[in-house]
Amino acid sequence: MRDIYGIGFGVGTCNSKGDWLEVFYPKPLFKPSAEIAKAVTETLHINGGNHSLPLDATQLHGLAEKLHSAGATEQAEILRQFANSQRPLVVVVLSSDEAPQSVPEAYLKLHLLSHRLVKPHETKLDGIFGKLINVAWTNQGAIDLEELPQRQLEARLNGEHLEVACVDKFPKMTNYVVPTGVRIAHTARVRLGAYLGEGTTIMHEGFVNFNAGTKGPGMIEGRISAGVFVGAGSDLGGSSSTMGTLSGGGNIVISVGDNCLLGANAGIGIPLGDRCTVEAGLYITAGTKVALLDDSGRLVEHIKARDLAGKSDLLFRRNSTNGAVECLTNKSAIELNEALHSN
Repeated sequence: MRDIYGIGFGVGTCNSKGDWLEVFYPKPLFKPSAEIAKAVTETLHINGGNHSLPLDATQLHGLAEKLHSAGATEQAEILRQFANSQRPLVVVVLSSDEAPQSVPEAYLKLHLLSHRLVKPHETKLDGIFGKLINVAWTNQGAIDLEELPQRQLEARLNGEHLEVACVDKFPKMTNYVVPTGVRIAHTARVRLGAYLGEGTTIMHEGFVNFNAGTKGPGMIEGRISAGVFVGAGSDLGGSSSTMGTLSGGGNIVISVGDNCLLGANAGIGIPLGDRCTVEAGLYITAGTKVALLDDSGRLVEHIKARDLAGKSDLLFRRNSTNGAVECLTNKSAIELNEALHSN
């Protein structure tokens, strides 16, 4: 039996044409055991490849029994509950980690991230924007934008209020997954596909995009853009920013190491190593000219910030007299030069 990358049993929403708008996977499976993989693939007659298949009542009982025998008791119970549902049901089987080719596949991969089964950049999400469509997220669930005016009229005629919370390709994470050990002050600011490690606090002004997040613990009052991962013990101050690959960062993968601090209104366009601090209000891009100072405060040389990417124990600040961006390190001038020019 070949290895299976992921399996999801989902219940979701389709528009009037039968197109998927969103899918909820209660307990997705990541790299399931050979017994579980065999139970699913043999029952559904799948032999390789990635598949999104509708589930009907005739399949659910037999599949639940086989999953129970294979040790997937939680998934078996979910399928038994599915049997009583009138909502559209789907199973996604990913034989390999490939770019998602459908809405159900895309949602399964976003669930894998938010369930902490994979970390940002550990699953392929290429082209996901093209597979998802803009949806009206309302108090009555996901609604196709073309069908929204009629649904609004029907609600009014029934004396109901149809509230459109947002229009977006990605829903908020907490409507699908609430990871253990986290605090989220404003749930609309965390997208499905965010990875929040144990001990993470997202304050009201914090934001976490999909395929991004925190190792935890940490205090996030700034923006974690798509693709950015923040290390353990690191804090992002109010309105601070990390430049993602979707917002001008190009192909540079921005990350924040362990025990770092971005001050309020600070920002980075380079990855930080461990134990780094960026002064409040200072935005560092890859091309920022930096005066590099050693542990005695002596000027070593002027370099571009990209040359400091990924290095640890740095303090970035702006000289309050001349406005120059400075970087202090706990290394001597000789040690620092050797580290900078070793390659």
